[in-house]
Amino acid sequence: MTIKFQYNKTSLQSLNKQLDMRVKALPTIKNKEAALRLEVKHAKDKTIELKEKINIKIEANVESSGMWNEFAPNLVAINSVEINTKKIAGVKIPILEKVIFKEEEFSLFEQPKWFPKGLSIIKELAELEVQRKIFKRKMVLLDYARRKTTQKVNLYEKVQIPSYQEAILKINRFLEDEENLSKSAQKIVKKRQQQKLEEKI
Repeated sequence: MTIKFQYNKTSLQSLNKQLDMRVKALPTIKNKEAALRLEVKHAKDKTIELKEKINIKIEANVESSGMWNEFAPNLVAINSVEINTKKIAGVKIPILEKVIFKEEEFSLFEQPKWFPKGLSIIKELAELEVQRKIFKRKMVLLDYARRKTTQKVNLYEKVQIPSYQEAILKINRFLEDEENLSKSAQKIVKKRQQQKLEEKI
């Protein structure tokens, strides 16, 4: 990264201010990155856990799969999903509030007696799947934010801060050299004036 600067005190002050700002911000950004990394792991673990729960629930009902042929698929459907949002480390993420189902009425006398239990199994599976999708979305959003934050940490740590430090060092050396030259020039002028004064005497 090339920083544009001039070899003067105004430019030096401006660069010092920019450097100070980045040095102070870096720990905060690193903390945000660590928090996001933790949240991504939690969301990923929760997604895996919900997938396992779904598989266990399906496996538990494999033996009765023949009965499911009798079940009318239009008896239950997801009507709506209520989602809220919450901010985690500055990132808006979805939070599942409620899954609302639409159920068709059926006669308990005309249908097999296991239909109510079948309905509750389907609703439970559907709710678990909705939760899994929400956690997957949460994981994607948080991981995107984490990658952006990691890029910012790397930009500050490996590019901007060293570039500002280098520019400040160059200006300081230049100003020191200029001051030394000025002092040397003053000494020479003073010496000449002294010699001229001595010659007059």
